[in-house]
Amino acid sequence: MFTGIVTDLGTVREILPLGDGQDMRLVIGTSPAFLAEPAPVAIGASIACSGCCLTAVELGGDWFAVDASAESLSKTTLGRLAPGSRINLERSLRMGDELGGHLVSGHVDGVAEVLSAVPENGSVRYRFRLPEHLAPFVAAKGSIAIDGISLTVNEVEGAIFGVNVIPHTAAVTSFGTLQPGGFVNIEIDTLARYVARLVSFQGLQA
Repeated sequence: MFTGIVTDLGTVREILPLGDGQDMRLVIGTSPAFLAEPAPVAIGASIACSGCCLTAVELGGDWFAVDASAESLSKTTLGRLAPGSRINLERSLRMGDELGGHLVSGHVDGVAEVLSAVPENGSVRYRFRLPEHLAPFVAAKGSIAIDGISLTVNEVEGAIFGVNVIPHTAAVTSFGTLQPGGFVNIEIDTLARYVARLVSFQGLQA
């Protein structure tokens, strides 16, 4: 589990094809402190990479490597990455850690398109288009994870929703380079997922 509070902005250093080119290994550069504090990352540790929970399979002093399956590549933005791409990083939550955002599983539900980015007072308002099947799970003032970043939804109109991003968030995450026409990983709030399942089940029982 994660909190959606990005703790480092990594850079894709290398992409290596695996499994006849269907899977791939990502070598991601990061700060030594990210890998060392509060305790050293170990092989097998879970790391959220722009919202995708992936397993560290190799480690260096300022880099780590993860493997992504064809399924992950097809359902997320991982397949769009290239050397030099910036990637939001968060280590997994430990018991007793501060829950600064909201509970995020690292299981991406879909990919949204960036429609606009408009300055608004001291922040920037971004608008996104969701896949239609995810629209019912997003509500105004609810939580959503965008590329692994915990944000509050401002408004929803059908499959389109908006959020405001403050300068600090833009400076320490991939929002600093995100442009209209780009794509982001979306994870809906876990609570919304289970409420929808409960309502659906109750409807079947009626």
